[in-house]
Amino acid sequence: MCPLCRAVLPTGPEKVFEEATRRFVVVLRLVERGYASWSTLPALAQHELNAALTGWRAAADQGSEQAQFNLGIMYEYGRGVVQSSTEAARLYNKAADQGNADAQYNLGLFFYQGRGVAQNDVKAARWYKKAAEQGFAQAQCNLGSMYEQGRGVTQSDTEAARWLKKAADQGHAPARFNLGLLFLVGKVVPRNDVEAVRLFKLAADKGIKEAQFHLGDMLLAGRGVAQNDVEAVQWYKQSAGQGFVEAQHKLAVMYHRGRGVAKNYANAARWFKQAADQGHAEAQFNIGILFYEGHGVTQSDEEAAKWMKRASEQGFPEAQFNMGMMFLSGLGVLESYEKAVFWFRKAADQGYASAKAKLRTLLAD
Repeated sequence: MCPLCRAVLPTGPEKVFEEATRRFVVVLRLVERGYASWSTLPALAQHELNAALTGWRAAADQGSEQAQFNLGIMYEYGRGVVQSSTEAARLYNKAADQGNADAQYNLGLFFYQGRGVAQNDVKAARWYKKAAEQGFAQAQCNLGSMYEQGRGVTQSDTEAARWLKKAADQGHAPARFNLGLLFLVGKVVPRNDVEAVRLFKLAADKGIKEAQFHLGDMLLAGRGVAQNDVEAVQWYKQSAGQGFVEAQHKLAVMYHRGRGVAKNYANAARWFKQAADQGHAEAQFNIGILFYEGHGVTQSDEEAAKWMKRASEQGFPEAQFNMGMMFLSGLGVLESYEKAVFWFRKAADQGYASAKAKLRTLLAD
């Protein structure tokens, strides 16, 4: 109470923030438990959310960095408010200026992606660094990647390794994977296959699909670990199941050759197809071969030609040579001497010996 006029004084920002957050948590638990969704809240839950937003706005106006950050989240994802990346960025900026590490990271991400602000690598790196210096692992990882690529900062493998190690030491899985890559190639840090495998395994166990694929490769080659086709296949499967195209192709190859798994053309075709659908040129070539041979799929010259053409258009020389042969014989396509020569020449220009020889024969005739 005001000692002079006895009017009720406004509550401090911390108290307002705490009360608003308490009301928000009630709604959050309903959503997390599947009793409601953010777009269709029951009337009572909507009332609580509105009250929480009102409280956060009041606290934010009084300078509460956490309220500013929380409101930024709500605007970023459109929870209880009209989605606005611009408003989210504005609120993150207010909280970031007060040293809020979460807001600094999110603002860096917005500048990196150009969401709600003009894309700016320099500002992205600057905000990542502020959060990274406070020990924010994801910011450390992202900053390390920016130093590695020279985006927004002067390229420095040393700085990249330093920040990645800081994040990796905190158990950050993507940073462990990226640091493992540095050990794999001996970049800045001495090449160490055993350490690369250790870091890949830690990241793979956390579900990082790229790490799962690389761990499979290390097991397949016996680099830094005992060679083991069966274990390699298991890691390829986990990565491929998450949609990683290189793992899908490698897993198809394993099924096709019967390495680490029983030979199975149908499974090979399935994984080649998934990789091919993502634009993997070699997988497109391989699924084309399977359609031509009728292995694992119903034989179809037309399907074979379709996939060969897609791989050829991406510059895959074996596919270009096969495309030439198909046009020459009218297999799956209309016979065309001119188109055959066109594809033979494309493959020959890449140094493909069979295409060079075929081209010489055709032109001599």
